[in-house]
Amino acid sequence: MDLNGMGLIGAIIVGGIAGWLAEKFMKTDHGIFMNIILGIIGAALLNFLLSILGIYTGTGVLIYLIVGFIGACILIALGRAIRR
Repeated sequence: MDLNGMGLIGAIIVGGIAGWLAEKFMKTDHGIFMNIILGIIGAALLNFLLSILGIYTGTGVLIYLIVGFIGACILIALGRAIRR
């Protein structure tokens, strides 16, 4: 998994923040552990999809936070669609 030049602890912290922001934006209640998972997996998934399209997202905390937020929102929306 590509962490965009961040260490594991940094990825957990920023992933947790991205997941929390996505949770508030999508009006859900998952808890801190799920926020971290959604943020990290969302960022990794969206980075992978963007790399397939030839879009380079760069490195850094802000980019990881934005990509993690968007990826987590996508994962929450997919989870809602599957449950229906």
